[in-house]
Amino acid sequence: MATVNPSWGYTLHLPHDPRAPGIARATLRAALAAHGLAGLTPTAELVAAELLANAHLHTAGPYSLRLLSRGPGRLRVGVWDTDPRVPPGFRGGRGEAAGPAGAPVPPDDGESGRGLHLVRACADAVGVSVLRELGASKGGKLLWAECQWDGLA
Repeated sequence: MATVNPSWGYTLHLPHDPRAPGIARATLRAALAAHGLAGLTPTAELVAAELLANAHLHTAGPYSLRLLSRGPGRLRVGVWDTDPRVPPGFRGGRGEAAGPAGAPVPPDDGESGRGLHLVRACADAVGVSVLRELGASKGGKLLWAECQWDGLA
């Protein structure tokens, strides 16, 4: 009997609160466990942590964690925030929708700036969607990264 892996998605709306990224990571772990994707947890949590930290540190408004199944063992982790500016560390990437290459690498002695480069290194694909303010939409941007797990680890 063939099994069907229905697609699924979750969106967690978060206030601009220092506890929000931790709550989002716990939600991500619970969703992956519930869908039998615990093997994706280390990579997906690292990606989510960096994207969430970026949204929390560089925007003043609310943000959201979005999880979307992209097929068996494949997950898209996205973080939406209200700022339409694409961070330099996320320009250019490994995925089909990442934009032009050539994002500057932060200096070795810098205290920040490595997180989005880390996301690009760990993900199978990355991308960004700049959203326009239309009707009920709040505009902003959605940074996303896709991770894949073959189930053999």
